[in-house]
Amino acid sequence: MSKNQYSVGILILAAGVVILLGKLGVFSFIGSVFWPLFLLIPGILLHVLYFGRMLPAVLLIPAGMLSVYSLLFLFCNLFGWTYMRYLWPLFLLGAAVGLYEFYLFDSSKSRTAFVSAVALGGSALLLFAMMLLWGFGIYLIAVVLIVLGAWMAFGRRIRW
Repeated sequence: MSKNQYSVGILILAAGVVILLGKLGVFSFIGSVFWPLFLLIPGILLHVLYFGRMLPAVLLIPAGMLSVYSLLFLFCNLFGWTYMRYLWPLFLLGAAVGLYEFYLFDSSKSRTAFVSAVALGGSALLLFAMMLLWGFGIYLIAVVLIVLGAWMAFGRRIRW
């Protein structure tokens, strides 16, 4: 058997395996669940190229955004898109991460990038806290009232 026949045989075998896996839905499942990796890979690649001194620091802004957004989408793919009603402020946080990375690693240390990153990050955290409070706030209020009432009734023996 020549090397050429061996190589052609391996290629035919690989083609058969790929076709079989495609018909069984393996690639469809991987594509529908792990598509956010197509955002994460360029984000990580931009980071690697910057730290390898091949790209300017300004490309850390989209690198940070792509990385945060892909992790958000991956979480929603795995655990359900209903969580997006609470996690949408992470879109602002993604921009804040990218701006902060640019500020941190750029040689000019742009104050505008830092102020923008802090403003966007603070806004994202405030909006996230508000979403959690509105979603679970009634339970928090109920627990606070129960604890306050129990403390007032049983915690102090002095009557008003």
